[in-house]
Amino acid sequence: MTANPFFQASELPYELPPFARIRHEHYLPAFERGMAEQLAEVAAIGACAEPVTFENTVEALERSGAVLGRVRRVFFNKTASDTDDDLQALEAEIAPRLAAHEDALLLDPALFARLDALHGQRHGIGLEGDRLRVLERHHTARVRAGARLAPEQQRRLRELNAEIAVRCAAFRRNLRAATADAALVLDRAEQLAGLPEDEIAAAAEHANALGHDGKFVLGMKNFSNQTQLGSLDDPALRERLLAASLGRGSDSNGPLAVTLATLRAERAALLGHRSHADWQVADQTAGTTDAVESLFHRLIPPAVANAEREGAALAETAGVAEIGPADWEYYAERIRKERCGLDAAALRPYLELESVLRDGVFHAAGLVYGITFTERSDLVAYHPDARVFEVHESDGSPLGLYIGDFHARASKRGGAWEKELVTQSHLLGHRPVVVNNLNIAKPPPGEPVLLTWREVNTLFHEFGHALHGLFSDVRYPLLAGTQVPRDFVEFPSQVNEMWADWPEVLAHYARHHRTGEPMPPELPDRLREAEDFGVGFRMVEHLAAAVIDWAWHTLPADGDLPDAAGAEAFEAAALERHGLALSAVPPRYRTGYFAHIFGGSYAAGYYGYRWAEVLDADTVRWFRENGKTVRESGEIFRRELLSKGNSVDSMAAFRAVVGRDPEVGPLLDRHGLVTG
Repeated sequence: MTANPFFQASELPYELPPFARIRHEHYLPAFERGMAEQLAEVAAIGACAEPVTFENTVEALERSGAVLGRVRRVFFNKTASDTDDDLQALEAEIAPRLAAHEDALLLDPALFARLDALHGQRHGIGLEGDRLRVLERHHTARVRAGARLAPEQQRRLRELNAEIAVRCAAFRRNLRAATADAALVLDRAEQLAGLPEDEIAAAAEHANALGHDGKFVLGMKNFSNQTQLGSLDDPALRERLLAASLGRGSDSNGPLAVTLATLRAERAALLGHRSHADWQVADQTAGTTDAVESLFHRLIPPAVANAEREGAALAETAGVAEIGPADWEYYAERIRKERCGLDAAALRPYLELESVLRDGVFHAAGLVYGITFTERSDLVAYHPDARVFEVHESDGSPLGLYIGDFHARASKRGGAWEKELVTQSHLLGHRPVVVNNLNIAKPPPGEPVLLTWREVNTLFHEFGHALHGLFSDVRYPLLAGTQVPRDFVEFPSQVNEMWADWPEVLAHYARHHRTGEPMPPELPDRLREAEDFGVGFRMVEHLAAAVIDWAWHTLPADGDLPDAAGAEAFEAAALERHGLALSAVPPRYRTGYFAHIFGGSYAAGYYGYRWAEVLDADTVRWFRENGKTVRESGEIFRRELLSKGNSVDSMAAFRAVVGRDPEVGPLLDRHGLVTG
């Protein structure tokens, strides 16, 4: 075996992981050494004979786990973006061991005793600012994790955490397999009538990559309503596509969801909470389950009313009594063409990926924050499709690295996300290295990559997460970047979507990929008008997913839990109870493929997109109306919020930007949710 590249810090710029040297066989030894080293470091902190101080306890803890941190970040980025059978097997093996390791750190009695003593002295010894914040976060994490429980209770807690980790990993594996199996294999191009030519070519390329030479494959995006539903002329094919999407994972992951919800409910009860949601939200900006439910109650009725009006208009256009779910987007596109003169397919030649990235996303970041991007073809990423860019401040000083991995492939999970390969920290001398992953279909070689408007917004959104990581300017890694409350983390990324159709930005990147001609001046206005039709649908599908998550995770441990085969019935009852059982508007995610909550960290947190959008809409209004230039406003937003990570209270950071508490009015206005 070659020398393990995880055992020492990378010598590459910004400590970029040395991907050219990393092999599968390096991961397990690095995990094992990393966990052993960190446990030894924590044991030494707990056994320290000197009186407890911030430096010998909190800072020592923040310095611990270097090897484990390096391998963990690289491995889980790899399993998400470029996995294989061996990596999935290792993920299944390592997940419970990592859960046990986290418990060992959080429940170590000697370490907690020192942190608890220091926490009790915190005001008397004058701790303030980020030193106070990082101590409080470490202490709170351990109290919430069960550090005050009796030994027998902690034993059961460790068992629960290991079982949850195993089942989350199984959910992810099942979903990858179910998503691959759900892809539609078609024999003839004529079956794809209505799709743009480049999408048909991409379907052929996808088929070739999967060994179906001469055929066409429609792969599945991670959400319910597949993007092709708006274009495919064949209603039977639309029905097949939606049915395949909605049915993913129901057999394999439905029982797992029941088990996970049951385990989480038991864990919450053990920790002294009514439900997993009660435990989770207590440490979020929402604070209480009542606050989340109040938001639901305010948003659901007008969202449903708007969706029903849209559905009636679609049924009239289709000449039917009631529109079906597989036909919604198809006829919505017809209405957008008729009312707004906008053909979504006609936009795509003006939305070429390279132009959107360089002349849109990067250009906007320069306008707002003054930063610049230079591609570093000399630096190797983890996959040939992943590209590395160096980021500089306006004065030319280095800021970090940005990796863009934009294309779909069989080895990548669905969806779009941001990860950090190196977390910024002044204590450790680290500058940030961040990754964006998207799932844009890859056309045949030499053909342009043309985006839908939704994909453009997704790229701007995920880049907002990347900026949150790049602009982090804190001392302690625990407080860096996107490590903020779950219902706050989507706020900066949603704000960044505003630049996609900001006139100066849109005019800079929306040019025809062949002729270079700018997008016709009337199209942006038509685009905004067209976007207004469908806000009811989009809000309902998202709220439906949020209440499915909420229903699973507000289950009490002593309540009536569904049996292993009861996931679909439970989901249907939850939608009915919340007034969201619209047959024509499927939830954005159903239980069987709801990876956010059963394979990731969003359990009882999917509401956070809507919660954060209250802040986002209010902040967008502030950008537009505060009387400052875009650059001046960007500096305030960066200085007071993006750079702070979790080193300050998140809502205090919001108030430092906007000058007051958030108001829900701008969100209601944005989605037309103010009913007469």
